[in-house]
Amino acid sequence: MSPNPPTAPARAGSRWKAYPAYRDSGIEWLGRMPDHWRLRRLKHLASSRFSNVDKHPIDGEIPVDLCNYVDVYYNDRITSAIDFMAATATREEVQKFSLRKDDVLVTKDSEEWDDIAVPAHVSEDLKGVLCGYHLAQIRPNADIIDGRYLSRSFATLPINHQFRVEATGITRYGLGKYSLDNAIFLVPPKDEQKAIVSFLDRETAKLDALIAKKERLIELLEEKRSALISHAVTKGLDPKAPMKDSGIEWLGKIPEHWDVKRLRRVGDAIIGLTYDPADVVGEGEGTLVLRASNVFNERIIFEDNVFVKTKIPERLITKVGDVLICSRSGSRALIGKSAKIDGGSAGLSFGTFMTVFRSECNDYLFHVFNSTLFDYQSATFLTSTVNQLTVGNLYSFEVPMPPRDEQSAIAEFLNHESTKIAQMVSKVETVVERLWEYRTALISVAVTGKIDVRGQ
Repeated sequence: MSPNPPTAPARAGSRWKAYPAYRDSGIEWLGRMPDHWRLRRLKHLASSRFSNVDKHPIDGEIPVDLCNYVDVYYNDRITSAIDFMAATATREEVQKFSLRKDDVLVTKDSEEWDDIAVPAHVSEDLKGVLCGYHLAQIRPNADIIDGRYLSRSFATLPINHQFRVEATGITRYGLGKYSLDNAIFLVPPKDEQKAIVSFLDRETAKLDALIAKKERLIELLEEKRSALISHAVTKGLDPKAPMKDSGIEWLGKIPEHWDVKRLRRVGDAIIGLTYDPADVVGEGEGTLVLRASNVFNERIIFEDNVFVKTKIPERLITKVGDVLICSRSGSRALIGKSAKIDGGSAGLSFGTFMTVFRSECNDYLFHVFNSTLFDYQSATFLTSTVNQLTVGNLYSFEVPMPPRDEQSAIAEFLNHESTKIAQMVSKVETVVERLWEYRTALISVAVTGKIDVRGQ
C-alpha cells in the first residue's frame, strides 16, 4: 500500500484565495501548511475510547439506544432524528459511552480498508444513546479543537489516509487505539476552525442539494423506463388496438388478439448447478459458475467469479438468449433480478441459487421479467422467511403473449428506448460522481489550509 495519500483536485480550491504565508509541514504527504497553524497528535486534542457495547440485549442490564456502525457510516451528523437500535448496557458502559454534544464517532473496523475512520459529529446531547461496537468515540478538548472541525478533518483525504495505512487485517481491517491517538491533525486557531466549519456547512449543503436533485432525476428516469416496459408488455405499441378483458384482475385489459399463458407453456425453467466446495478451483482451471454477484443492471458482469472443476450436464451450460434469474438469496431485494446471456457469457454454467429460463420468446420475455408484472407475481411467493422462487412458482406465472412478430417489435422498441434511458442515467451518474469528488476535495483543501475561507 502506498504511503502517499490521494490528492484533492486543484479545481476544488480555485475559487478561493490562498493564505498569505505558508511553511513546510515537515510531513511528505501533507506538504505546506499555513504559517500560523500547528500540528498536533489526536491524543493532545481529545480523549478516545473504543466501545464494547454489543447490540444483543442482556437480561438485567439497563435498556439503552445504540448508535451503530451504519448510523455513523451514512450520516455526517448524529442527531435524535436517527432511529437507533434498542439494546442494553451495564451502568459502567452507560457512564463511559453515552453520547454528548460535540463528540466525534468514527468507524474502527471494516471489510474494506478505505472505510476505516469514517466520521460523524454528535450534534446534540443524546440521553440514553450509547456508542456501539465497531466504533471509536472521541471527545474533543473544547479549549483546543472544535468537534465539528475535528469531524471534518477525519473526512479529509490526506489525514484520513493515515488510518487506512495503519489499519491491519486480511479479510477485515481494524484500527488500533495507538494508531488513532497518534494520528496527526492540522490545528488552526479556534475562531478559524469555526470559520472553516461554517464555510463547509454552507458549501456542502449546496452540493448535497444538487446531488439530491440529480439522484431524483435518476429515479424518475428509472420510473419512466419501468412504466414504458410495463405498458409495452401489457398494452402493446398500437394505441388504437382493440382491447379485451384479460380475465385476470391485476392485469386488466390487453390487446384483443393477445393471449395470456403460464410460463410452463412457453419455455423451460432450469435450476442451476449444485457443486461441492472441493470442486472450486482457480481461474482458468475450470468452468465459471454464474451467481447473483454476476448479475448487475440487467447484464452479466465478471466480478467475484467462482470456477469449478466437475462434470456439468449440457442443459446447465448457458446458451445465447437464455435469461438468467436470481431465484434464491438471503436478500429479498436480489430475487428476480435477471440478465440475458450473450456471446460473452454463453458456454458457462450457473449456480443452484440461479434459474435459467430458456424459450424461443426470450427477446420479449426478458422485458416481461423486468416489468412490474414479474415483480407483482413474485411478491405472492416471497415472505419474511422465504426468499425463493421455485421452478413451480415460475411456471405458474401468467404473462401476456402477443404474436411472434409483435413480440419482436416490442423487444426491439424496448431495447432502443431502454438504451436511450440508460445512456441518460449514465450521464447523470457521472455528474453525481464528480459532485461527490468535488465535495470531498473541497473539504480537504479547506481543512488542510490550501484555501483561506476567513471572511467567506
